[in-house]
Amino acid sequence: QVQLVESGGGLVQPGGSLRLSCAASGSILSINFMGWYRQAPGKQRELVAVITSGGSTNYADSVKGRFTISRHNAKNTVYLQMNSLKPEDTADYFCNAEVVDLALRPYEYWGQGTQVTVSS
Repeated sequence: QVQLVESGGGLVQPGGSLRLSCAASGSILSINFMGWYRQAPGKQRELVAVITSGGSTNYADSVKGRFTISRHNAKNTVYLQMNSLKPEDTADYFCNAEVVDLALRPYEYWGQGTQVTVSS
């Protein structure tokens, strides 16, 4: 089994910054990609950013230039640096990863979510 544990959410004023972290642990051989999704109340879950094991990244248009995704492969950890936060960034943020287990099988896992609230 694999667990994804997020941290770093909270309340921040508009224009502020937060850094989210997500650490994967368990029966991990490798991780193909890691990413962040978010879901605001009454809305569908949406992709925020994703990063491959090779470091290629992709961002939602709404966060380009403000958010940066990075990962530490040796620590099986992904980060999301969020700058210039806006009220519309308020949501539950979920870590997502495709993990290859010791039997060489890929599985997709989700974290439990961390809340980000941008408000004055």
